[in-house]
Amino acid sequence: MISEIMAHNPVFVLIGLIFIIATFFAYLTRALKQPLIPAYIITGLLIGPIFRMVSEAELIMTLSEIGIAFLLFIVGLEIEFKKLRSVLQVSTIGGLIKIFVLFMIGFIAAKLLGFDALTGVYLGVIIAFSSTMIVIKLLSDKSNLDTLHGRIVLGILLMEDLIAIIVLSMLSNSTFSIDTVIYSVLKIIFLIITLFFMNFFILPPIFKFAAETKQLLFLASISVLFFFSIFSMAMGISLVIGAFIAGIALANLPYNHEIIAKVMSLKDFFSTIFFVSIGMTITLESVRNVIIPFLIFLVIVILVKPLLMMVITTMFGYKKRPAFRSSIAMAQISEFSLIVSMTGLGMGHISNDINTLTIMVALVSMGVTSYFINYDMVFYRLLSKKLDIFEEMLPHKQFVYEYKQKRQKYDMILAGHNRVGYSILEKVKKMNKKIMVIDFNPEVINELVEKNVPCIYGDLGDTEILKKINFKDAKIVISTVPDKHDNLLLVHRIKKVGSKAIIFTTASNIDDALELYKSGTDYVILPHLLGGEHAAFLVENLSSDIQQVLDQKQKHIRELEIRKSIGHDYPVGR
Repeated sequence: MISEIMAHNPVFVLIGLIFIIATFFAYLTRALKQPLIPAYIITGLLIGPIFRMVSEAELIMTLSEIGIAFLLFIVGLEIEFKKLRSVLQVSTIGGLIKIFVLFMIGFIAAKLLGFDALTGVYLGVIIAFSSTMIVIKLLSDKSNLDTLHGRIVLGILLMEDLIAIIVLSMLSNSTFSIDTVIYSVLKIIFLIITLFFMNFFILPPIFKFAAETKQLLFLASISVLFFFSIFSMAMGISLVIGAFIAGIALANLPYNHEIIAKVMSLKDFFSTIFFVSIGMTITLESVRNVIIPFLIFLVIVILVKPLLMMVITTMFGYKKRPAFRSSIAMAQISEFSLIVSMTGLGMGHISNDINTLTIMVALVSMGVTSYFINYDMVFYRLLSKKLDIFEEMLPHKQFVYEYKQKRQKYDMILAGHNRVGYSILEKVKKMNKKIMVIDFNPEVINELVEKNVPCIYGDLGDTEILKKINFKDAKIVISTVPDKHDNLLLVHRIKKVGSKAIIFTTASNIDDALELYKSGTDYVILPHLLGGEHAAFLVENLSSDIQQVLDQKQKHIRELEIRKSIGHDYPVGR
């Protein structure tokens, strides 16, 4: 029946089947609070190897390649390096270390399992990268993208994406040699030079004019995508690399947010096709052939990879909590891994068994990651004592653990030097009050030491840190950390030592706020409600006097310029 309908209009029927079945499974996975990519791959499994609804392999590969191009175009569009200044060192050096070590682990495991060297190279690359799409979506759902561990994860993921593009270019060659590797790198460099030339001299005036018309902005964006993709193909490089470069070209234009909004629906359309097409390439015979390698590589991805990430982040000076939360967020393989596998399969570098192995690891690890990220603090509290071993690795000589603290008396104690904490600290300085800051970001501690601000490097959820702090003589204690468990510990400690301090804590939702009030907090800050309260205050007090409004405007502009200069311009991610 299906085959007869397909004979009339195969493209339309295939796309129709993809989206009808994918929608059904997407509803199921969202109801179970799972990521959507596994649903798409299951759809492909049903359409292809199980019910054999479709046999047009060339048509499937063509549609999937278009899907890859749009997928990587959006990934490139979202790369804004200025967001990651505060975690630049761990993102670059730490990210490169992670990629290299995991590649070697994957290569050695493949050789021990009896695979040839080329297959070992592919498997090493496949497990080396983590999924930008999955992790950003899950962290965004929890409003964690702008946290310390969120910035660490995002920085490393973007570094991985850049390396993955270079690796993909190398693997796209039919043969491997030093000459082909050098030639691939030179072609990438030429593409990047072209990117910078167009970004400085050609694209800004074009998009300045195009931005005046929504349809023209959309057309111009898609044209850049196709220009770089076709240009890449002309140079003998995969078109998907050109699509990624095109995204980077537009990422730093003032209109990148509008461009993303315009092309996002297209990306969703074609990336759905891509992930469904991956499921179509699975064969049931291959599943039986790779059970043992699947279990071994799954263990590497969901256990060894987070363990390595934990060691790396700890060695860069991060406390066990942000290190742990960063680590378990990376326990999956990347959409780039799937692209690499599909590329290798298409070029005959790897067998269908290895492609099936990759897809199986992707399916399970992406599902596991959703639980890891959603319940990261539950896992952290269960393992907190065992994680102390990592804190012994902390390079304390790189920064001061306690700076000018020594049980001195302070008017105010501030836990968390984030965007809210920064405002509080600046205000207290003007009031000439003595303040002490607690934070678990070593880079923040270094900045505070340089500014001669008394501080402690530590985690608010660590009872040993709380014991070091003189709460008894403090007049005000403010926590900008939104974790309920940490704030309850803080309030309990303050009450236990008999302090009369006024306590301010922060909550991410109303239920947590009410519980904190019951515990003895004097005022709970709810950031997502605070903006509305501030706006209402301004309307009430300033709306009758235009000069006051203008004065407030100029003051706000100066404040925003200062914030932008130190990286507070907007949250990391969207």
